[in-house]
Amino acid sequence: MNQTLVTQFILLGFQDLDSYRIVLFHLFLLLYIVTVSGNLLIISLVSINQSQSLSSPMYFFLSHLSTCDLLLTTVIVPLMLNNILKGKVSVSFLGCFAQLYLFGALASTECLLLAVMSYDRYVAICNPLRYSSIINLHRCSLQVFGSWFLSFSVMLITIIQIYRLDFCGPNIIDHFFCDLAPLLQLSCSDTSFVELENILTGLPLTFAPLMYITATYIAIFMAIFRIPTTIGRHKAFYTCSSHITVVSIYYGTLVVAYLFLSKDYPLNVHKALSLLYTVLTPMLNPIIYSLRNKEIKIAFLKLVVVEQRAILKLSVRGKKHIASC
Repeated sequence: MNQTLVTQFILLGFQDLDSYRIVLFHLFLLLYIVTVSGNLLIISLVSINQSQSLSSPMYFFLSHLSTCDLLLTTVIVPLMLNNILKGKVSVSFLGCFAQLYLFGALASTECLLLAVMSYDRYVAICNPLRYSSIINLHRCSLQVFGSWFLSFSVMLITIIQIYRLDFCGPNIIDHFFCDLAPLLQLSCSDTSFVELENILTGLPLTFAPLMYITATYIAIFMAIFRIPTTIGRHKAFYTCSSHITVVSIYYGTLVVAYLFLSKDYPLNVHKALSLLYTVLTPMLNPIIYSLRNKEIKIAFLKLVVVEQRAILKLSVRGKKHIASC
């Protein structure tokens, strides 16, 4: 039987930076607005232009990556903003577990989606003549569904094991969200089984995609170097440069945060690294794809023109209505 006495957890957030509370709040609020706007823009452009310039599988995957980034940052940032304003914030027992579950599942989903997108680039460069037959809508849908389903299912197993632990107190988490490591430190039960289970299920789900991405890009680079012309090599590399940048940023912060930092490092260092993959990466992904992708730029300009025409028509109708009155 679970003998948990704790009914809520206290998140301390950034108490060491209390004198910069207002500045931090406005900074992270601005970053959150940019993140939400950028990812919603990508999702909207892909949805609107499905039968036009953004109908290829790459943009289908990109819309799901933007959805994942949007959900991931929304799970973390609003509570963090509240934490910054109040200095510390209380989260219910179930609320903390829900945040941990969604964060872990969405982070794993992003890893799998990045792996799926690397396969798309591999086929596009290494086997372009069969691209449309290999990467079809049915197969893309199965890959995306598998990424979401596998991540949420594996994380559910982990969260059930954590829920069975006893939490007798204290209930203070020196972090800005309910992360796995600080939560396990508060348990008065033996957490070795949970830690082992997390290694056996969580790490493969996170780093197996990285190894797969690395293998696919080795094959991609070998294919690019075999292209006889410089223009051809540049064009082939350009088609996967955005994906490489996103993968490097996302996995770079994850690897540093979970592999190369020991418990001896200050907690502020862990918090800063957590900000990179919970706040900064979801904001940068749509910016990277927007700045380096001509089709998205064209689709955005078309959307702006359509909106301007619609506003102009409404303005003309309004003036005619006023004149008739």
